[in-house]
Amino acid sequence: MQFTHEHEELKRNLIRFIDKEINPFVDEWEAAEIFPAHQLFGKMGKLGFLGLTKPEEFGGSGLDYSYSQVMAETLGHISCGGVPMAIGVQTDMATPALARYGSDELRKEFLAPSISGEYVACLGVSEPGAGSDVASIKTTAKKDGGDYIINGGKMWTTNGTQADWMCLLANTSEGAAHKNKTLVCLPMKTKGVQVAEKLKKIGMWSSDTAQIFFDDVRVPQRYRIGQEGMGFTYQMQQFQEERLWAASSKIQGLQRCIDETINYTRERKLFGSTVLDQQWVHYKLAECQTELECLRSLTHRAVDLYLKGEDATMLASMAKLKGGYLGRQIADTCLQFWGGMGYTWDNPVSRSYRDGRLMSIGGGADEVMLGIICKHMGILPSRTLPK
Repeated sequence: MQFTHEHEELKRNLIRFIDKEINPFVDEWEAAEIFPAHQLFGKMGKLGFLGLTKPEEFGGSGLDYSYSQVMAETLGHISCGGVPMAIGVQTDMATPALARYGSDELRKEFLAPSISGEYVACLGVSEPGAGSDVASIKTTAKKDGGDYIINGGKMWTTNGTQADWMCLLANTSEGAAHKNKTLVCLPMKTKGVQVAEKLKKIGMWSSDTAQIFFDDVRVPQRYRIGQEGMGFTYQMQQFQEERLWAASSKIQGLQRCIDETINYTRERKLFGSTVLDQQWVHYKLAECQTELECLRSLTHRAVDLYLKGEDATMLASMAKLKGGYLGRQIADTCLQFWGGMGYTWDNPVSRSYRDGRLMSIGGGADEVMLGIICKHMGILPSRTLPK
């Protein structure tokens, strides 16, 4: 990617915002296991951060996807993983299909307030028995007059306890698993929607994650996004942006992990010299930096391909896979060099260690990414492959 003056200005403005409105409060939000999404998103919306690539007629900036990539990478300046993830759900996971395929009426009702930050959005895809295997979801939306009646439930829903609406994937017919699903805008205050619990997680503490049930939830069919039966296809397109976003969002956070470890080991004494003076330590940190640069280059290449309108599925899957690996490997390596301090809770590297583990699970597990890569390499029979 070639960064322009406009890209650099976006970075500078976002870093200033993070330093003023997010990082001073991260420890408080981590302890509370939730952050004030409406308050924060309202501020971000006023500055245009929530609609960079969205249509101008609904409050967006109408920019190309490179700006989403720059924003995702810059959000790594936040000193935790939960808040960037929640922002990414709002901008690149729950809203892309609505922006592309929703009716003008629907986009005015749900997209515009999500861009302004008035509404908090969540994505309803995963279920207790259907995480990476999206085709096996059980939630149904059956027609009744001009409405859908929704029954079922969703799991691991980021922003779920605070969201105003959900981009819901549900089965709307008994047809083939890849052709019977539809995306629907579901207002979360609709009768029959129950937020069952806020889940306690290993990491990403500042991001609220919910289990949600639907009991005869009635919404008008006009809340359907695009064509009925095309939901699986639309969701797979959203996943590509989600996976590119996930890979981009790891870069700066892992860089911060390396930099903080260098600073700490330069000061920590060991056997008459510093920890950083030990050849094993500075060689391992050099390896970490090299691996991170590989992730950066791979992600930028995938974004370039996506911007050209070409199929970036393989590279996006590789970037997400690599990001998940490095999220574990770099954080683990750095934590080791912090010694006992690395094993304490209120430590930036231990937070990175906990938060980073999710990337190899959420948005398609590593094994799913490997299956997609194998498909594009032509080395698996088609009947065994994920989409």
